Amino acid sequence: MSESPDGPAFTYSEVGATSGEFPPGYQHLRLRRPIASGEAEFRRLGAALLRYRMQRGLRLLQEAGTPVAEPGTTVTLRLGIGRFGLRAPCRVVYVLDEPDRIGFAYGTLPGHPVSGEELFAVEYDRDTDVVYGVVTAFSRPARRSMRRGGRLSVPAQRAAAAAYLAVLRRTPRER
Repeated sequence: MSESPDGPAFTYSEVGATSGEFPPGYQHLRLRRPIASGEAEFRRLGAALLRYRMQRGLRLLQEAGTPVAEPGTTVTLRLGIGRFGLRAPCRVVYVLDEPDRIGFAYGTLPGHPVSGEELFAVEYDRDTDVVYGVVTAFSRPARRSMRRGGRLSVPAQRAAAAAYLAVLRRTPRER
């Protein structure tokens, strides 16, 4: 894939597909859990999410080009521990700023161990006053070493998504 004006090209062609139908040929993940209640909590957690709270809380964020997610921002994660860690570069594809949905999606760049896209969001159900944390993704191994782990990657990705939502749920209130 060719370079884009924002830097290296994404490692997959279905850019933006987390906003609709997931493409075939990838592992699909959809996790949606209640994490809070009330519109004030929805707004607070949405703002924290856009400041990479989930990635920071799990100590995965190595660097982000902007303090708040915006389209085109490069985000580098560090997956693993010490010398066994892997750099995982991504770029923000889009940001959600809707009355009942706040979030962002990023897609993988060259050097990331998988290829695909992940969406992090909070949704507010006004009828029930419940705030949901949402992580959805489509991905497939980008490296031969990751392909060998095949079936283990699905439970690992699901566990990571649950950990992201747990971090967001525990976000402290600012004073």
